[in-house]
Formats: sequence, C-alpha cells, structure tokens
Amino acid sequence: MQFTEQDHARVASAIAEAETRTSGEIFCVVAREVSGYHAVSLGWAAAAALILPLALIPLGFDGSGIPSLHSLAHLGAQGWQAEQAQTTGQAISHALAAYGLIQAVIFGAVYGLTRIPTITRFVTPRSVRRTRVRKIALQQFLAHGLHTTQNRTGVLIFTALSDHWVEVIADQSIHQRVDPDVWGDAVAALIYELKKDQPVEGMEKAIAICGDLLAKEFPPCPQDRNELPDRLVVI
Repeated sequence: MQFTEQDHARVASAIAEAETRTSGEIFCVVAREVSGYHAVSLGWAAAAALILPLALIPLGFDGSGIPSLHSLAHLGAQGWQAEQAQTTGQAISHALAAYGLIQAVIFGAVYGLTRIPTITRFVTPRSVRRTRVRKIALQQFLAHGLHTTQNRTGVLIFTALSDHWVEVIADQSIHQRVDPDVWGDAVAALIYELKKDQPVEGMEKAIAICGDLLAKEFPPCPQDRNELPDRLVVI
C-alpha cells in the first residue's frame, strides 16, 4: 500500500492535535511487512509432503497406475531367480522415485499456497506473529528515540499492515502510571480500520484515543516542547 502526502499530513495533524492536550509525545510507524514467515511456509509444506501421500492409501491408491509398482505386486509368483532380483531392485527404485515425485509436487503446491498473504497470515500462529511484531516495534521505539524524551513520556503506535497487528508501546513514566490494558481501545480501533483497508482512518482514531488517555495523567505544561516530529514513518 502506498501512503500519499495527504495521508502523511492527516496523521501529522492528528498527532499535533492530540499533543495539544498532553505533555506526552506520540509517534507513528507503519511496517508493510515485519516478516515473510518463510519458515512457517516451509514447515507446513514439509509436513504436508510427509503426511498427505500416506492419505492416498485409504482413498484406494495402490500404485497400479505406475507400471513399476504394478509389476512389483507379481514378483513373488515368478520366483527369485537372479534376473528377477534385478527387476525387483528396479521396481523398488521406480516406486521410491514415484513417491518422491508425489512429495515434491505436494511440497511445492503447499509452499506456494501458503505464500499468499491472506493464507500466510491464517496459517502463522498468533504467538509467532505477536512476537515478530513486538520485536520490530521495540526496535522502532529505540531507533526513533522515544526513550530519550525529557520526562520519558513517549508513546509509539506501531502498525504491521500485512499482519493486521498493532502494538502500542509507552515509555517508562507512562508505563508506571497507566495500566497497559488501557491502550486496548486504540489498538481495536486501528485494527478495525485495517481490516477495511483504511489504515489512515485507523491511525487517526488511535491517536485521538491515546491523546485522551495521556491527557488524564500527563496534561500539558507551560514549558512543554515538541521533542519528536509529528509525522508518519513508513518502513
């Protein structure tokens, strides 16, 4: 998704308006993708390649459609002469090759299917997504200096677009006085708009909610200054 200059201006305006009611500092970062989750796709593909070929047996698949497998079923009645021993080895080789081919096809199909973004999000465990998003959000919190404000009152609203996941991270002073659960309304409002493919609207709502929460504990002071730029960062 591309963010226009107007989108950036709307977020910056929302931050500026919210900060008129508080001495806190609000900062917004959007990540189009925090991880490709390739390991998750590989795991699903490997599991499917191991398990699904076995599921063909109850469905009546006996390998008769493959000449080498069909001939293998009759070897016992032909005796075990030396020439049949060679035939047996060839049949087994063909059988293993056929099984390997089926596994390869299943592996490729499942891997390709789980690379579709919507399906990737569905098959990736929530705990994995939460951990990845949280890690990147913390990195962004530090990278943009939210931990360096004079009164330690920085708040990061981090949005992971591909994951439809939001993290709100508050600095030390806020964390000591505000229950982390109170940010839930801001997170829910932003996620709701993400699902409608309206991230800017969601950020505006989340910023307003965070501003209201901060205003209760951290009202504006005469000596306040804007320590962090009012802008949207897209990574």
